[in-house]
Amino acid sequence: MKLGTREARSFFARPDTRMSGVLIYGPDAMRIALKRQELVAALIGPEGEAEMRFARMTGVDLRSDPARLQDALRASGFFPGQRAVLVEDATDGLAATMQEALEAWAPGDGFLVVTAGQLTPRGALRKLFEASKKAYAIAIYADPPDRGEIETMMTKAGVPRRRREAMGDVEALSRVLDLGDFQQFLEKLALYAHGQDEVNGEDIAAVAPVSTEADADAVVAAVAGRHVTALPKLMARMAAQGVAPVTLLIAVTRHFRQLHGAQALSGGASPDEALGRLRPPVVGPRRRVMADQLRSWSPPMLEAALKELVDTDLAIRSARRLPDAAFLERALVRVAMIGARQGAR
Repeated sequence: MKLGTREARSFFARPDTRMSGVLIYGPDAMRIALKRQELVAALIGPEGEAEMRFARMTGVDLRSDPARLQDALRASGFFPGQRAVLVEDATDGLAATMQEALEAWAPGDGFLVVTAGQLTPRGALRKLFEASKKAYAIAIYADPPDRGEIETMMTKAGVPRRRREAMGDVEALSRVLDLGDFQQFLEKLALYAHGQDEVNGEDIAAVAPVSTEADADAVVAAVAGRHVTALPKLMARMAAQGVAPVTLLIAVTRHFRQLHGAQALSGGASPDEALGRLRPPVVGPRRRVMADQLRSWSPPMLEAALKELVDTDLAIRSARRLPDAAFLERALVRVAMIGARQGAR
């Protein structure tokens, strides 16, 4: 019996143990593992706490010993409560073994949980569970989690109440992070916000994955913020710390490409909304800073800045012998002055 997305969500939270089992399949191994973990916990509690009521085997194990599955389903232990039998990495070659187990299943036997990778609609294993009247088949797709799934994941991770703008940042991150990385982000967020009544955008930004080198942030902020006079001192400090000119150039260019990309995606939207459409999205306080920059940097100004940065990159990487640090400093001052001239109008 096939379960849709909504029915599957209810099933994972409160599995119907009157049924014999379920097949969980899909292309993303991490998503399958998380759903399997959620289901087993709902059936018998955390796997480590209910070991005596939980049997685990792989498809390879069953190919060498098919009878092992029915033995595990019928086994009765010393500990009361629901039992579960997990078969991981199942393939169509196990369809006959699964069919025998489902046909022999009786109330009181263990609940069968089968996980598999991507299965074709005509595959024997998928057809078996979809046609069964006492077992489920659930496809797990690679789509980002929806609002309800995110709320559930945040609650389970222990993230406290969240402000509206913080929830928007979390949803944006869920669309660009792998599910496992997103789960780790929520766990870090829960630890970071431990003892707080709620989380806000600053909390999200503090633990969200970042792509810009921290050492280059001050230089990026000075250039985009049109602080021309601050650049020579900052460049000297970066040189003293051993930060390579190319590293700074890459960071500044990336930042201006983000601004330019947000301009292109705006389509009449506000700067804040445009930055949320980037992949990965800009979140937390950095979004507000970049939104202010978008208001002061017009598309022609951003294009002029990117041309200057690209030309500088080509010159630094060429075979010509150039004093890279001084050459870059001059270029960054010129970029900052593009914005400064506009700001003076």
